[in-house]
Amino acid sequence: MEAVLNAAVALLDEAGAPALTLRALATRLGTGVGSIYWYVASKDELLDRAIDHVLGGVLTAVRAQEPGDDPIDDLRTTAVTLFDAIADRPWLGSRFMRDVAVEGNSLHLYEEMGRHTLRLALTPRQRFHAVSAVMGVVVGSAINLGQEPPEEVVDGLVRRDEFLGRYAEAWRGFDTETFPFLHDIVDEFDGHDDKDQFLAALELTLTGLRIQAGLGPGSAPGPAPASGTDA
Repeated sequence: MEAVLNAAVALLDEAGAPALTLRALATRLGTGVGSIYWYVASKDELLDRAIDHVLGGVLTAVRAQEPGDDPIDDLRTTAVTLFDAIADRPWLGSRFMRDVAVEGNSLHLYEEMGRHTLRLALTPRQRFHAVSAVMGVVVGSAINLGQEPPEEVVDGLVRRDEFLGRYAEAWRGFDTETFPFLHDIVDEFDGHDDKDQFLAALELTLTGLRIQAGLGPGSAPGPAPASGTDA
């Protein structure tokens, strides 16, 4: 099974989910399609197991991180680790947390994020919303970063910075009164770094969480309120 999953992950890395078929996998392994059915019943099951296989490595990396004194700092570290994994392999994000009725690695990663919030003075509802918000920033940003660029960028005819510059130049030509915001941020957009944009979004989310938990810079977390109460 390990060889089957490794080959499936290799196909996914090369060309994404559309490239993963039982026939393509059998060809990669030098065997017949029938032999693949000894391990999985369908392409969907194969994709889910390949995702779980890769996320197992992410979970190991997350659990190896030493907890610090600030749970929000720890939550940030976990979030960035997951982001990097999905950004490198965008096919992970499309089905992340797809089936939470089983104890898969995506659910364990969700649990790891949630455990950091148990150290904060938050209600269960606030913890649920906090982890959902962080997860949304992580997965959404990583999927967006991992999207296929336009063909002219892929083919190397136009560099990414030049491609963004085309849009920036168009924005600069728009009417200032109609698009004051675009004119204000166009220089930031032009040639921006996608991961830096993700980190900024994550920091905004975590700053809100810090305020909600009653923490200031360098503050120690207080005791969590009794379960079932809302602040």
